[in-house]
Formats: sequence, C-alpha cells, structure tokens
Amino acid sequence: MAKPPPGVRLLRSLARAGKAQQKLLAAFVTPKPRRAAKSSAIAAGPQPLKPGRKAQGSRSTAPGKWLAAHYPRQFSPAPPSAAPIAYWLYLPERTPEKAARRGLPLIVMLHGCHQSATQFAQGTRMNLLAEDKGYAVLYPQQPVSANAQRCWHWYSQAAQQGGGETATLAALIAHICGQHHIDRSRIYACGISAGAGMAAVLALNHPELIAAIGLHSGPVAGVARSSAEALHVMRHGAGLNAVAAIRKIQQRHALRLKHDAAGEAPLMPAILIQGEADRVVRPVNQAHLARQWLALNGLGANAQAQVTLKPAGKTVRRNACEIHDFQHGQKVVLRVASIAGLGHAWSGGDPSLKFNEAAGPDASRMMLEFFSRHRR
Repeated sequence: MAKPPPGVRLLRSLARAGKAQQKLLAAFVTPKPRRAAKSSAIAAGPQPLKPGRKAQGSRSTAPGKWLAAHYPRQFSPAPPSAAPIAYWLYLPERTPEKAARRGLPLIVMLHGCHQSATQFAQGTRMNLLAEDKGYAVLYPQQPVSANAQRCWHWYSQAAQQGGGETATLAALIAHICGQHHIDRSRIYACGISAGAGMAAVLALNHPELIAAIGLHSGPVAGVARSSAEALHVMRHGAGLNAVAAIRKIQQRHALRLKHDAAGEAPLMPAILIQGEADRVVRPVNQAHLARQWLALNGLGANAQAQVTLKPAGKTVRRNACEIHDFQHGQKVVLRVASIAGLGHAWSGGDPSLKFNEAAGPDASRMMLEFFSRHRR
C-alpha cells in the first residue's frame, strides 16, 4: 500500500497528539470560580470583598486590600456578545517609603488553562510576597465565554499583532495605573503555560510598558497561528524559526518603540523557569525561548552564561536547580532556571491546587527577586 503524502501524515500526527492532549487536560478538573463582582463594577471600579467573604489567595494569606471588578474586552469593533473580563487586584497594606513617592510596582499575573485568577493567586502565594516587598498584583481572568478551558489565546494572530487579548490587557493595565498610584517604570508580566505565552506576546507588543517578564513553563513566542500549531510548539518547540518569529512582531511595532539615548530598542529582561519533567510544555521550549530572548537583548546564541547549581534540599523540600545568567553590560537580562523532577506545575506553590508543586525552589520569590533589579 502506498504511503500517504507528508501533509496527510502530519495532519494525522497532529490529530493523534491532540487527542492525547485532550485526555491529559480532561484529568485536570477545576472548580467553578467565584464571580468577581456584578457587572455594575465596570462603572463603579474595583470593589472590595465584603467582610467575612474570603477569596482564594487573598485575605487568608495577606492583609492588604483585595479588590474585584470587570473590564470591557477590547475589540475593533466590539461584538455585542463580547463579555468583559473579571480581574482581581491586590494592594499591600504597608507601602514602602520609596513606593509612596514613586508609586507601587505592579505585577500582572496571567493564569494557565483550567485555572481561575483566584486559584492562581492562591497557588503561587504571590500576594503574600507582594505584601512583604510592597508590590501591587493584578490578576486578569480569561472568561469561559472566550475559551472553555480559560486558555489565553497566545497563538492568535490578532493577539500577536497587538489586537485581541493583547489590546485588552494593555488597556486594563493603563486603567489600573489611572485608578491607583502605580510606578509606570516598574510594571512586570508573568504567567504559567498559556499565561506565560500571553505575557510574552504582551511584552513583545508593549516593550515601552513592561519592564521585565517571568515565564514559567512557557511556549515559544510568535510561532503558532492556530490551536493545532500551538500544540505542536508545546511538544516540539520552534526550531530555527524561533528568532525570526519574534523579529516579525518587533518589526510590526518598530515605530512605537521608545529608544534609549544610544538609539537602541529597550531591553526586555526575562526569567524563564521550566520543569525538566514537564510533558505538557516540553523543556525544548525553554531552550528556544532563551534563544529568542538572547536576541531581543542584543546577545548572540553563543553568549556566555554564569552557571549556578543548586542541589536538592535535604531538610527542606527543594528540587535541584540549574541557573544560567546572561548579562548585558553589568546587568543580568536573562535568567534561565531548569528544575529537576518538576512537571507542569508552579515550583514552590500550594499543592492543594492543580498545577502547583510543593517542593521548591520558590518560583514566585525568584521572579520578584529578578524583577526588583529592573525598571523601564
């Protein structure tokens, strides 16, 4: 019997991979998230939760304000059925003296598929660390009306061109900055899985807005154009297309880039965290992301790294971790952390929730420490 042509074989392979992925995702059962606030919150602004009503990841772990509201999704034109996105905002109880003058630094946290914003807050424990360091934390939530599994469309061509969800998130950040005393030179974006993919697209489209990013278990940016291609990237990375893909995004927005005194595009510092046992977004993605962010920060593929090896903990639960730091001048602009034994889960997170691993290193702490060194 004659072999089917290569194109047919590829489609069959993607179909088989898609079925396997659906079986894997079906095992991840997520409770229905609590509604953030009534639709009137669009006009009224963020609403504090009523006394005695605790959302996951909020007052039960950190003493600051925990606000909830909705924000209109940005479309051009906007279809009548376009549901607004819910978001939660954590504001620390104590404001450091420097933040009182310049404003609070802001971290934008983007959840993964089959997660809600409040589950992401609880799982990462970011609010507790933000309270200690004096950060505000924003948690946008993808509505099920946009994606049944709450996945961000990081592979959407509209998003990669600066529209769709990219436009919504950028507008939401501007809205938060207008409502609160935020230091606009210290806005950071991070996420896990699809959230990491969306954080990368947001930063690539708005380098004037995002000072640094943190990608945990993130797919290669700018390569996929459909859900089938996204699945292929998650499993196989991008190969030689990695750098060319983000150059295209850069070129589309070259006129909007703010340049420094030397006439160069601003750097985009990044910390990439990846579990070596991840079978959903496989470790090859981290290698290709590193190649992309070396290029973005003016470093070649053969750039030398300072390597730090952290052994597994004996008394404290901690997986072994290998960290590669790449410098531009005197500043580390790319940190690549590979964690032994970690699957598709937030390192050092709350294990009572899916996609979180109790054993360290603490990914939230690692990201905050990296962000603290960078401002736009």
